[in-house]
Amino acid sequence: MLRKIRISLQVVTMTLVTLLLLGIGFRVHLWAGWVAKIQFLPALLALNFGVLALLIIATLIFGRIYCSVVCPLGIMQDFFSWLGGKAKKNRFSYAEEKVWLRYGFLVVFILALIIGFAPLTTLFAPYSAYGRIVNSLFKPLYDMLNNWLAGMDAAHDRYNFTEVQIWTRSVTTFVVAILTLLILGFLALRKGRLYCNSICPVGTALSFFSRFSLLRVRFDKDKCKSCGMCEKNCKAQAIDFKNGTVDYSRCVVCGDCLDKCKFDALHYTAQKPVAVPKPVDTERRAFLVGAAVAGTTAALAQTQMKVDGGLAVIEDKKAPKRNTIITPPGSIGIRHLERHCTACQLCVSSCPNNVLRPSTDLQHFMQPVMSFERGYCRPECTRCSEVCPAGAIKPITREEKTAIHAGHAVWVKENCVVLTDGVSCGNCARHCPTGAIQMIDYKGPNGTVKVPAVDENKCIGCGACENLCPARPFSAIYVEGNEMHITN
Repeated sequence: MLRKIRISLQVVTMTLVTLLLLGIGFRVHLWAGWVAKIQFLPALLALNFGVLALLIIATLIFGRIYCSVVCPLGIMQDFFSWLGGKAKKNRFSYAEEKVWLRYGFLVVFILALIIGFAPLTTLFAPYSAYGRIVNSLFKPLYDMLNNWLAGMDAAHDRYNFTEVQIWTRSVTTFVVAILTLLILGFLALRKGRLYCNSICPVGTALSFFSRFSLLRVRFDKDKCKSCGMCEKNCKAQAIDFKNGTVDYSRCVVCGDCLDKCKFDALHYTAQKPVAVPKPVDTERRAFLVGAAVAGTTAALAQTQMKVDGGLAVIEDKKAPKRNTIITPPGSIGIRHLERHCTACQLCVSSCPNNVLRPSTDLQHFMQPVMSFERGYCRPECTRCSEVCPAGAIKPITREEKTAIHAGHAVWVKENCVVLTDGVSCGNCARHCPTGAIQMIDYKGPNGTVKVPAVDENKCIGCGACENLCPARPFSAIYVEGNEMHITN
């Protein structure tokens, strides 16, 4: 029964988390957003003491159920471990706790959190690792399916699906996601929960409390026949059947050992088992549900060229070199984002305007930054602030967003089509939502022309001017970020 409950909860959690990270729409962030907010590290960084207290209390009562039914990376490893069990049964054995590795890594991780060293915290945050896998590997596949359905719909004059662009937001994050999937998949196939019990900082932190859990897997030594099946099927390698002991700091309460014991010698209980009549029969089960999706390293489809009216080829825009990165409204500033963001990519996948993408800069490794080659940050959109589970992007209203200056526009006359092509434009001024850009007279080589002038006091850094500028490949006006957001 324990194993059935665990698998059922895993299916629910994995489905909700994956749908959320895919950014499928249907207001999924409103009814499934809680599953991101109950993840341990995001709750810690958001100082969500209610969630933290709930997780600790649950661990003190049930053991490390968080690692089995809440953490998506743990659930994914269980799937790979199950696949490994199909190839080789009864493959595990008891292993001593790697104290120096577990707690040494936890200390380093905590120090990295304190000083805001993003590369380490983002790489090993378990929920964030799964977020990168979904966003980089599974989302393009989902978008391909969506576009296929949109094409089928359009062929029958139905428009239930909208075609979306498929593109790689960050090659670096894509490579990291593939390596994470391959490494964790290999470890889980061979050694089950080795990563969770040797490297994962959340697993180690919860192990402090699971040692004292009320409910535990306990041996009934009167019934135990020392067959060793419990130890051979413990993916946490926490059962020593010879001594009849369980390392509760590593046990993830999966229930596999209880299921494999033919002599009813193991019980998940608050007290030591007492002698009871042996059940007449325990039915073998074949209830196996795969909640995680097998990884793929297939190349992502990406549109290389756009055409205007099917005739003129329009060159893709390229991101300018910015002296200061632009962080999303609600992130307060660069330093706040560095300290709180776990790079889970939830905001990136949820952004409806294709503005957010993972940073390739080492200091802000895989954390979200704004760039405007494929869209701009619409003043009425607050999606990223609604979905962030770690408090890196604070919730803001639409009214508050229009008063936040995340950056300021800069004109580059060398790229402006008014000067290079001798045409009139003013596109940036027409589309500026705050009226921060005015067209003024400028004496050029061909006489007086109208060029943009930016009022930085009005500019909020939304990027509409940069995105809608007709100059290619680099816009004639681009946005520089503000290290600290200015609020009117």
